[in-house]
Amino acid sequence: QAIQNPGDLRLQERAWSAVCPLVAKLKRFYEFSLRLENALRSLLEALTSPPYAPTQHLEREQALAKQFAEILHFTLSFDELKMTNPAIQNDFSYYRRTISRNRINNLQLDAESEVNNEMANRMSLFYAEATPMLKTLSNATTKFVSENKTLPIEDTTDCLSTMACVCRVMLETPEYRSRFTNTETLLFCMRVMVGVIILYDHVHPVGAFAKTSKIDVSG
Repeated sequence: QAIQNPGDLRLQERAWSAVCPLVAKLKRFYEFSLRLENALRSLLEALTSPPYAPTQHLEREQALAKQFAEILHFTLSFDELKMTNPAIQNDFSYYRRTISRNRINNLQLDAESEVNNEMANRMSLFYAEATPMLKTLSNATTKFVSENKTLPIEDTTDCLSTMACVCRVMLETPEYRSRFTNTETLLFCMRVMVGVIILYDHVHPVGAFAKTSKIDVSG
């Protein structure tokens, strides 16, 4: 209603009051994505650094592998919710239009000090992605590979493919699957497997779906 009636000040005030807390929450998630990006790169560094092979790292540092999995699980869960809530972008568009209009009229609202125009632009690019968190992690993985030229790319792809294979074995083996006491554990494994396959597909020269891929996606 506020978008359709820009001249109705009462509607504008109500809409602004409703949108500002949502925008503040969106900002927190955007900032969290930046922290996840740094965390992922640190984890990749720890799980691929010499002298151990990626499989040895995953065996020796299971807590780090679990943390990696937790990040992927959160990422896919967040993006799933984001895709089913188109109102996020509508609300944010309204917020940006309002602060642009205020700037033209030389007005400054309290909420703008938290999410100014520059931050709003960065957030807009982030939320414009269909899967913003996964896009952030994909970019982080690609950047990790490109910045660590002395590290064989196979170390990174082997780490990802091994995690994918572990998840697949857990899902396909009745003995392991029977230990899953709730649906969330099953979804956790599925999301992690999907996440590492997507990251693998981003950084591997021929992708995850080529015949030479170390990830069997035929099943």
